[in-house]
Amino acid sequence: MIALRFYRIYDIGREVNLDWLEKDLAASFVTTRTSFRRVKPKSIIMENPPLMLWMEPVLVEKDGRTFDFKVVARIYDVGAISFCFVYERTDADLAVLEDTALLFAGQEGLSDFFLSYLRTLAEILKPHIKDFALNPDFFEDYTIHVADRLDDSIDPVILLTGERTKISSQMRDEILKNTQSYTVDDCAILSWDAALLCNPEYPADLIDLIEYANVQVLELRYYDRELTRQMEKMYDDIALADRLSWFRRTHHYHGIMAHLMETNAEFSEIIEKIDNLIKVTEDVYYARVYATVLKVIRSGQWSESVSRKIEVIRENYSMLSDEVRIQHSNFLEWVIIILIALEFGFAIWEYFIR
Repeated sequence: MIALRFYRIYDIGREVNLDWLEKDLAASFVTTRTSFRRVKPKSIIMENPPLMLWMEPVLVEKDGRTFDFKVVARIYDVGAISFCFVYERTDADLAVLEDTALLFAGQEGLSDFFLSYLRTLAEILKPHIKDFALNPDFFEDYTIHVADRLDDSIDPVILLTGERTKISSQMRDEILKNTQSYTVDDCAILSWDAALLCNPEYPADLIDLIEYANVQVLELRYYDRELTRQMEKMYDDIALADRLSWFRRTHHYHGIMAHLMETNAEFSEIIEKIDNLIKVTEDVYYARVYATVLKVIRSGQWSESVSRKIEVIRENYSMLSDEVRIQHSNFLEWVIIILIALEFGFAIWEYFIR
């Protein structure tokens, strides 16, 4: 048995109420919620499993051959859509897996099909999701190779790099170092944009874990970009305020602070939700695989970048708050000085009147 799973994950710009969406789509589409099959119920916690839609299969022609792909879409409450093109052969050997993988290396020849299915699903979802927004050029892609065994007939490095070339020993070690195994008959080799899963039983749960990790990275990338835009706007607004008169500057600062407070609360809540998309608790092997995937696809770097930008926004809020407080204190001081001057003025006026 062999299988190839090509993923592309997109962001739709807002969170999704999956319960309402599931009810809305139930009349016209067959929908299910993702569930883990082989683990204990409490081993993997996912508060709001994604909504899964089976799309129409597609025939893809490549180099005079025709490939039959099943197409699965998943909708996540954090605002992500995942497409998976699945090619499976129960009667094929590992050589077919390698040849097919190289034929579609880098998901070559599939982009137009992904875009076509994306447009189809977007038309389905737009009436049900308010402020639906989609950038087809911003996505995360990943490929999972699946086999029921691993032997010397194929080189896993060729599968994961997508090319037949003489790889140096250092690079080979770098690619193969992120390997996890539970028994002597299975292994999961994980790399930046591809994975090889070998298991006598179909590793559906591991496949889902890898997909969820990629969803998290896409969402972190998306909100990292959105925070960059918010920071640029923040600096422009502060620069504009500094050119205004004292009274208008203070008023402008209050507006900036209100926006920063709203941005901080909104993004902090979303990022926490992304970080807690899924929790692997009691299953040590799945926890190791999940942690390895997150490390390899650099989830930590994106998470640190997002956290750093949120902290910058908080620091600027604090700075503006101090500035407004100082200006308010200065205003009160001037009011006191003016009142004292007026009191002296009235006293002198009364003296001369008498």
